[in-house]
Amino acid sequence: MTIAQLDSLVTLLRSRPAPEKPSVADARAGFEKLAAVLGGAPDAKCETVDAGGVPAEWVAAPGCDAQRAVLYLHGGGYAIGSIATHRRLAYDISAASGARVLVIDYRLAPEHPFPAAVDDATKAWSWLLQQGIAASRLAIAGDSAGGGLTLATLVNLRDRKLGLPGCAVMISPWVDLEGIGNSITARAAQDPMVQKAGLLWMAGMYLGGKEARTPLAAPLYADLKGLPPILVQVGTAETLLDDATRIAEKLHTSGVEVRLAVWPNMLHVFPLFAPILSEGRDGCVEIGTFIRGRTA
Repeated sequence: MTIAQLDSLVTLLRSRPAPEKPSVADARAGFEKLAAVLGGAPDAKCETVDAGGVPAEWVAAPGCDAQRAVLYLHGGGYAIGSIATHRRLAYDISAASGARVLVIDYRLAPEHPFPAAVDDATKAWSWLLQQGIAASRLAIAGDSAGGGLTLATLVNLRDRKLGLPGCAVMISPWVDLEGIGNSITARAAQDPMVQKAGLLWMAGMYLGGKEARTPLAAPLYADLKGLPPILVQVGTAETLLDDATRIAEKLHTSGVEVRLAVWPNMLHVFPLFAPILSEGRDGCVEIGTFIRGRTA
């Protein structure tokens, strides 16, 4: 890393307009603009598909194995984000893992509150199995809310006996919808992306009146026994640091093979910024190596 890279990224993130009373439409448009700054994936083979009724896109780097795949669940507080915002990250993970990546446009709150996202991720998983790919050669991965959704989907698949992937990856996972982790306030000055007020705003939209500790909405409170190996990746300069460390500890005490990778000075979902941040590229390599070693 160069200090200039990180400083430039923080400056970019802090320079984004922050309306006094943001609307969902404003937040969605802002995320799309940020993704446009990072650029697309020019070498990727992209194919739009209907994944069991869920809009999706295959993103494949050159030379990847068609019989290994990653179901990718994008972040955005369950209210923003899309295939477009995460196409480049999907490409970088495909290149690092040697597997195709299926990014889905699961339904978003507030139009579609919980459990719509879990239902859509589960449908996409079942569709993947119907394509003839063995569960052991599949992974599920996601960032931020998509990280929490990854864990919720695993729990749902286990409980419904729909099979489990060879492994999973959670990048800067959001698993506590009440925002009671110490880092929510302790790291607030360092984090240019995620603040408690915004988290609670999005949590309210996603929950739609349900309890904040509903296990499939906030998987910090789920039974985690019997899940596959999981990589939890997080930076020290983010408000969701304690979400990652708490869920990693709970996974460990539940008997799940878990690797907690804490990256010094890194921001929320730093692999998303691989095009402009060397640690982002290294983070993608870590993700790819983990997936490759457990789905080959």
